[in-house]
Amino acid sequence: MSNPVFSRSDVFGEPRRTGAAGARRGGTATYPNQTPAYGTPPQAGQYGAGGQQAMDASQLDAMYQSPSATTADTKRLTYDDVIIKTGGLLALLVVVAAATWTLVPPAMLGPVMLVGAIGGLVLGLVNAFKRNPSPALIVAYTVFEGAFLGAISFMFNSLYDGAVTQAVLGTISVFAVSLFLFRSGRVRVTPKFTRWLMFALIGYALFSLLNFVLMLTGVVGGEFGLRGGPIGIIVGLVAVGLAAASLIVDFDSIKRGVEAGVPAKMAWSAAFGLLVTLIWLYIELLRLAAIISSFARD
Repeated sequence: MSNPVFSRSDVFGEPRRTGAAGARRGGTATYPNQTPAYGTPPQAGQYGAGGQQAMDASQLDAMYQSPSATTADTKRLTYDDVIIKTGGLLALLVVVAAATWTLVPPAMLGPVMLVGAIGGLVLGLVNAFKRNPSPALIVAYTVFEGAFLGAISFMFNSLYDGAVTQAVLGTISVFAVSLFLFRSGRVRVTPKFTRWLMFALIGYALFSLLNFVLMLTGVVGGEFGLRGGPIGIIVGLVAVGLAAASLIVDFDSIKRGVEAGVPAKMAWSAAFGLLVTLIWLYIELLRLAAIISSFARD
């Protein structure tokens, strides 16, 4: 998987081949003498043995007539859970970013951006490696990232007018297209697809690290180092494509989690994973818009 939030999860990760492991990842294990689930007709011989009182005809009829348990009744993950929590986190992210943009003095944007970046990185790693989601830590991550995005967006928009608007519209468009491609089945998440994405992401990460080191040591100059000019535009488009592919893999992980009947609390993990990918996508589009604007001026 591309997103560690999903790839390291026992419930969102790819199912194992063995039945026992499959049960650990959301499969249903069966046990002897277990009472039936809500809405499930009783099996023969399940009652009236071992000192239990046999059920009469009216009780049996009531069980047969009762509705089947829904995912809400069983506290299992639903798409609505993921949508609500993702929407709530995105709303909080936008509010904090807008407040940072509007209320923080320009002289303080640098420190705010640094604190937001470090806090977001630390909390992002903590949340990514936690097996059970912590809503408080995920909300805290969103606040730090909102401050970081608000500060960096203000700076970029001051240097490259219209870059933020283009990045926001681009993020919405890429998300919508990725969701359509996944829902329509035009792009399928296969083991080959995930392996290709993993190697591509490793290659991109190494290139980004090299570019950062070369800029830090003064080997290459310019605003974007190796990512300036036409090469920077091509690399930026590749990065946006990788982010879109990561979104599709995230959608597939959530789909498998819903189908496996994982606990409803995992909606926080799903929302956090989507938020991480969307923030990365926005940053790549913001940088791409700035590179194109800089190249056009030259």
